Amino acid sequence: MESRSSQPTNVIRFPGARSSANPHRDQRSLMDAVYAAGSLPIAADDRATKVMATRLTIFGFVTIDEVQADGTVRRLRPSEAFHASTAYPWRVSKPSGRYRLADDWPESDRELFAALQA
Repeated sequence: MESRSSQPTNVIRFPGARSSANPHRDQRSLMDAVYAAGSLPIAADDRATKVMATRLTIFGFVTIDEVQADGTVRRLRPSEAFHASTAYPWRVSKPSGRYRLADDWPESDRELFAALQA
């Protein structure tokens, strides 16, 4: 009579501890840090943190400013943040209000929020 092991033989467990990285917890930690400090700088080459910040800005939890080489900042829209490069550092900050209209938005985009400003 043949006995078979109850554990599959095609699964190999790699030695060492498993990674405890959890994207949802990390996003929450980033958002908590930004809200506690008011703003948080992100290095230009920190791609993982930029991806988390981009997710948070899509839902309006944070705003992202790209710090240019001359020190000026440029507010990034969520679509711009998604495609942003690692050439410049970012400043992630708590949104100032529920809705924000940038001065450089086209008039057609401003009309979308006209009812909210009344």
